Parts: sequence; C-alpha cells; structure tokens
Amino acid sequence: MLREELRDFLADKADDMKAQDITLLDVTGKSSVTDFMVICTGTSKRHVSSIAEHVATEIKKLGMEPLGIDGETEGEWVVLDMGDAMLHVMQEEHRELYQLEKLWN
Repeated sequence: MLREELRDFLADKADDMKAQDITLLDVTGKSSVTDFMVICTGTSKRHVSSIAEHVATEIKKLGMEPLGIDGETEGEWVVLDMGDAMLHVMQEEHRELYQLEKLWN
C-alpha cells in the first residue's frame, strides 16, 4: 500500500466510526518518525478507544500489522503507528492542549 493510500485508509476508517474534525498532515522531511499524520477527535474515552480499535482491526484485515498502539486503556489520546502514517485519536481537551496541527505545520 502506498503511503498516501495508507493515510487515506486511516482517515476513512476513522470516519466510519464518526471521528470528528479529521485532519491530514504531510510531515515528510519534518518528522523522522513518520511521513503522514491523521489527527481526529473522539467524543469520549470509549469513543476514542473504539475509533483506534476499529482502524487497527481494519488494517489487520489487509494483512498489515500496526507497529504500535498506545493509550487505548486511558482513551484520552490513542496513537496507532503504521510507520509511514500515524493516527492520533484525541479527546477535544487534549487536541486543544497539544495542538499537533500547529506544531507540525
């Protein structure tokens, strides 16, 4: 799967679970960790965890395995690391506090 396809797949699967304010960032050359970030908001701890869980399940159906998933237990900010693209699912308060879009733009 191409990097852009992976990014779009992550965003699409987050949208399936009614993630809010989905933002795609190209951080190629700005980050040594990944090339693309998909940032979205969940409405509760359970919603945040459910979005990440759904995306991880769907990506596994394609025969791909996440490099890591962090934050599922807390459900405040869950990161799904796919290497070329990362999904950040955050509660509104955390998204406002950390402002990843401003940090990486």
